[in-house]
Amino acid sequence: MSETETTGASYAAAGVDIEAGDRAVELMKEWVKKTQRPEVAGLGGLGGFAGLFDASAFLRYERPLLASATDGVGTKVDIARRMGVYDTIGHDLVAMVMDDIVVCGAEPLFMTDYICVGKVHPERVAAIVKGIAEGCVLAGCALVGGETAEHPGLLGPDDFDVAGAGTGVVEADRLLGADRIRTGDVVIAMESSGLHSNGYSLVRHVLFDRAGMRLDQQVEEFGRTLGEELLEPTKIYSLDCLALTRTTDVHAFSHITGGGLAANLARVIPDGLHATVDRSTWAPGAVFDLVGRAGRVERLELEKTLNMGVGMMAVVPAESAEVALTTLADRGVDAWVAGEITERGEHTTGAELVGDYSA
Repeated sequence: MSETETTGASYAAAGVDIEAGDRAVELMKEWVKKTQRPEVAGLGGLGGFAGLFDASAFLRYERPLLASATDGVGTKVDIARRMGVYDTIGHDLVAMVMDDIVVCGAEPLFMTDYICVGKVHPERVAAIVKGIAEGCVLAGCALVGGETAEHPGLLGPDDFDVAGAGTGVVEADRLLGADRIRTGDVVIAMESSGLHSNGYSLVRHVLFDRAGMRLDQQVEEFGRTLGEELLEPTKIYSLDCLALTRTTDVHAFSHITGGGLAANLARVIPDGLHATVDRSTWAPGAVFDLVGRAGRVERLELEKTLNMGVGMMAVVPAESAEVALTTLADRGVDAWVAGEITERGEHTTGAELVGDYSA
């Protein structure tokens, strides 16, 4: 028998390094601490079996509704892995979770994460958590816990994936959604920071498999490398949306993710009404044009896969549009009136894009 066969089996021999996991936890603690809200201060700490949140904070509500969401960042993790850049993908994760929660008007409260790796590299895991923690600060929520799982034999030593779940709260009579939308409302578009975190299976297929582009390739239209453009973090709109609810009468939000602009906007349009969005009110960024040209992707296919330069939309009364745009501008968010709400015709659906994009 070989030496391996005569030696007792161990977790380490199977590929799981508990000590590396412990070191990763120690490295990430300083970043998690930066996300604390008053409701979690002094309640345990990282390393416990569960994250804690002081629910007595809800006593100021008459009827608090909890909002919950979970998500990941899809195949964008492949770009981070190939680039060797791990401290931005967490921004994407927080945005995908917390910007879903804020759509109903809920204030983000806390979040947990799940990081799955083929092999624990403590510094790499800590960098991922650093990005998540920074994203939580931008969203105004606490990172109360998470899990790092090592899956040798299932994932390669450099492979990883991330997912997260979050919780928010909204007063029942402040809940936003389709039932508030009225004919004559306008649709305000908020500019995206780029591709955000959906459609990367199409993007990777087009740019790498079909066009043969490289991540380190300089792209003149971007003023940086292809990899840097593709890794641009998803914009986190949570606090911007909450600011909008405080300054004006918001009827609904729509987070533009998988499925594209029209399909996501249609999710908040009530039966009998119709949202028309005018493409001529903005020009999508260069990355959308590149994907379209390199893959000869038809416009409708691009629009049902990518955000086309719009990451969040708000539906407000027409008389509130100016205040809404001013609020967003004061917060550094580029926004514009992109469409309107009308009665639904016989042959119209919940939302559609019309016209041609601005040059």
